[in-house]
Amino acid sequence: MADTGIFATTAEVQRKTGANASSTSNVEAYINQFMTEVESLINTTTRVNWSDLYSGLNADVKGILKMAASASAAMMVIQYDMGGYSQREAETMLDVLNNEYTIAIAQLKEQAQKGFIENA
Repeated sequence: MADTGIFATTAEVQRKTGANASSTSNVEAYINQFMTEVESLINTTTRVNWSDLYSGLNADVKGILKMAASASAAMMVIQYDMGGYSQREAETMLDVLNNEYTIAIAQLKEQAQKGFIENA
């Protein structure tokens, strides 16, 4: 099976899930599903279809998309089965990833409003 996500790869998501991620959800098949959902969420939340524009974007915009997508998909992997983490560890990881996602989405919205995408 191959990565089907546009914004981030399975390996990039796995790096954010930590060492104790579920061996069931931290695999390509699950991450591909999570990435499809996340990419649609990013597109609708920011009101820009980044998926269609992706090949023409510069590295900075792609990096922000990767940040948002990998953080959100990693949260889904962790939430699927938190049994490998202590409660505090899981909560901290989810908080950090949510913060990363929130910052990236705010940047994407701001740049889209400024017309940054037209110059990317």
